[in-house]
Amino acid sequence: MSTQTFHLPDVGEGLTEAEIVSWRVAPGDTVAVNDVLVEIETAKSLVELPSPFGGVVGELLAGEGATVEVGTAIITIAGADASSPAAVVPEPAEPAADASGSVLVGYGSAGHVQSRRRKPAERPVAASVGVVAKPPIRKLARDLGVDLGAVVPSGVAGEVTRDDVVRHASQASVFRNIETPEWSPVREETIPVPSPAVVAAAPPVGDREESIPVRGVRKATANAMTSSAYTAPHVSVWVDVDASRTMELVKRLKASPDFADTKVSPLLIMARAVIWAVRRTPMVNAAWIDTDEGAQIRVRHYVNLGIAAATPRGLLVPNIKDAQDLNTHGLAKALENLTLTAREGRTTPADQQNGTITITNIGVFGVDAGTPIINPGEVGIVALGAIRQKPWVVDGEVRPRWVTTVSGSFDHRVVDGDGVSRFIADIASVLEEPALLLD
Repeated sequence: MSTQTFHLPDVGEGLTEAEIVSWRVAPGDTVAVNDVLVEIETAKSLVELPSPFGGVVGELLAGEGATVEVGTAIITIAGADASSPAAVVPEPAEPAADASGSVLVGYGSAGHVQSRRRKPAERPVAASVGVVAKPPIRKLARDLGVDLGAVVPSGVAGEVTRDDVVRHASQASVFRNIETPEWSPVREETIPVPSPAVVAAAPPVGDREESIPVRGVRKATANAMTSSAYTAPHVSVWVDVDASRTMELVKRLKASPDFADTKVSPLLIMARAVIWAVRRTPMVNAAWIDTDEGAQIRVRHYVNLGIAAATPRGLLVPNIKDAQDLNTHGLAKALENLTLTAREGRTTPADQQNGTITITNIGVFGVDAGTPIINPGEVGIVALGAIRQKPWVVDGEVRPRWVTTVSGSFDHRVVDGDGVSRFIADIASVLEEPALLLD
């Protein structure tokens, strides 16, 4: 019989640190192999870590909210027999997978991770107003600015769940944007939810300033954007577009029985337009690679289409793998699934890796155009602005039309001005006449 120490593992993302979000155990709890010990947040995802030991929890060596480096001891488990199969740590070749599919390297078994039975320390806590919620859920509500008293609980014991809080925050976002038209992508695709960093920035009553630690997704985003902005020389272009025919197509697709189970928005046509335009200007789908032998331009003959998504954890850019192989309905389903997964906080590291070009839908915020920063590892990012009715000259007459702006930024080391202009013009052409997608 011995006491085992569990060190923060490398969860297979190439990261060096993680934040302790919530402990699922308390000192004195009995755990078995693969019982969930703790939920951590890396720069890319939330991950539940299963126990490689069986025994009794001794000491929690890192508090919730602490950022610890890989290899740091975070918990001890007493009473585990080192000679018992349950206490032997497998070789790194036998990784365990968490519920989201992330690989946890160097410990555990390759089987499905089972959440342990609820211990007394995990029971939901009822506040004086009668709201029942676990401490991590209360923290999430505070981060998102959600009043728990206004949330409708769906838990089996009447408690407020994580999904309840996220859903309430999403609905509140919709109401804040209620003045947008019926077709607005605010309600059709990504429903923006304030990130914890933004919500926390509001100083508490009586204080004039507050310091917010930069970590997790915000730290990763800051590092990536700084690296991109100062490594890749950006060139930005934009063009106004009469998207009236795109809006007519969206309306027809919504009424089609083939799309009855799928949400349709202008973002779908934008995505099809980007994929179509990539075929005509392949260099925007390339990557600049620095090697020991010198720099290379790697042109990808496939499109892993990234969609920038505002989530409760911050900005994420999951991508649709091999989007060029999907028809319109398949792409619509992929966009819907990507959005729901991001909104619910279930985006995995694999979902965000190996993107080739990105779309950011800034129109959901009522913004017309912008100069976005390129996602690291890519050459181009395209922005879809708000679609509004504006006066537009048609056949010599001024008429009200649905108008938007397509803008984008590109790595000038890879793409010259003529390629950038042709690519953006092609996207605009499809939005003006979606029938081009039939060629």
